[in-house]
Amino acid sequence: MARPFKVTRLKWTDIALEKLKLPARTMKLTLGLGSGLAVRAGDTSGTLWAIGDRGPNLKLKDAIADYGLDVLKPHMGEKGAKLIPRPGIGPAIVELRLAGDSIEHVRTLALTGRRGRPISGLPIPGGEGREVEPAYDLNGNACPDDPSGADTEALVALSNGSFVVVEEYGPSIMKVNAKGCITMRWVPEGTEGALDGADYPVAGVLPASAAARRLNRGFEALALSPDEKALYVMFQSAPEGSTGAPVVPVLKLSARTGKLLATYAYPFDKPKSFRRDAAAGKVDEDDLKVSEVVALDGETLLVLERITETAKLYAVRLPRAMAGEVPVLEKRLVFSTDDVPRIGPDVEGVALLTPTTLILVTDNDFGVAGAKTEFWKIEFATALSA
Repeated sequence: MARPFKVTRLKWTDIALEKLKLPARTMKLTLGLGSGLAVRAGDTSGTLWAIGDRGPNLKLKDAIADYGLDVLKPHMGEKGAKLIPRPGIGPAIVELRLAGDSIEHVRTLALTGRRGRPISGLPIPGGEGREVEPAYDLNGNACPDDPSGADTEALVALSNGSFVVVEEYGPSIMKVNAKGCITMRWVPEGTEGALDGADYPVAGVLPASAAARRLNRGFEALALSPDEKALYVMFQSAPEGSTGAPVVPVLKLSARTGKLLATYAYPFDKPKSFRRDAAAGKVDEDDLKVSEVVALDGETLLVLERITETAKLYAVRLPRAMAGEVPVLEKRLVFSTDDVPRIGPDVEGVALLTPTTLILVTDNDFGVAGAKTEFWKIEFATALSA
C-alpha cells in the first residue's frame, strides 16, 4: 500500500519553439524537457536539471492522420519509422528553478560535440546486428544517419558541475561537461565502429549484451549513487529475445570507467494492474516500461514503472550479489497515479528534492500531438528510503 502523501501541481507554461503550417493543420512545437529530471547532490537552491529526448518526432501514422502528410504513406510499412519535422532541434539539458509552487525556466543548454556544434537527434548508423529507426523529413525524404546523434532519455547532475546522460539508440552513456559538451560516449563492447566519425570520443566499455535492446527501448533511466562512485542504468523494456515473465536488467556500473559491477533484475507488474490504462483499452506485456530511476540512498532505488496513463513508483533494496548472480529485486509501492487521477499521462521524470519530497514531470513530446508539460510535487510524511 502506498504511504500518505500531499500532491501539488506546480505552475509552468510550455515555451513555444516554432509553428509549422502543414497540409491539415499547424504543428505547434514547444520545448521538450520531460524525459528526465535530476537534482545535483547537496544543492538546496531549488535548481532542477531536465532533459528532453531526440527532438520533435512523430509516428508516421499519426503524422498522416493528424497533419495530412500523405508524402509519408510509402514508408508506412517500415518498422519503427518516425517523422523528424525539425532535425535542427536536438537533445538539450534544461536548467529550471523551483520558486514556491512554480517552475521557472533558467536556460537551455544544447548538447554539443568537441567542435562546439549541437548534436542532432537523428538515428546513428546501424550495424553489429542493431536495428535503427528509419527517419523521414516533412517532404518524405529519408534523413541521413548521424554517428553523433542521440535519443537522450535521462540524466544525473554531479557535484563538480558535470552531467551523465543516457540515450536509447546505442544504447549508450554520455559524459557531459558543465557547458554541455560531450567529452565521452560509452557504448556496448564491439559496437563502437558504428559511431566512427562522431564529434567526440567513443569507447566500447559497456557489456556487449546491452546491444540487444529492443528498437526504441534502449537505456531509459539513470541514477547516481550518493557517493557518486556508481551509476545505475535501466532499459525501458525487457531486452530483445528475453523469455518468461518480463524483467528489466539494472546495471550497476563504475561511474569512472563504465565497468560492470553488478546486475539485478527488476520485475514488472501485471499489465492489468495499471488501472487507468486497462480501462482505456487492451494492455499487454509489450506496453510495460521503466522511465526513471533515482538513488534514495546507497542501497535503495526508486523506480518509475508505467504504461501511459498510470505510473507507479516502487522502492527496491539492492541485495549484495555474488559473482555471476542476478538477484530479482523485491518491490515496495510508494506512489501510484491511479490514486491521483488529475495527474496526466506520460510521467517520465522524477527528482528527489528532499528525503520526503519528489518532483514529477510529464513528457510533452515537444508538443507534436498537442500535449502540455505538467510538474507535480509529491510530499510524504516520512523519508522515502525508510
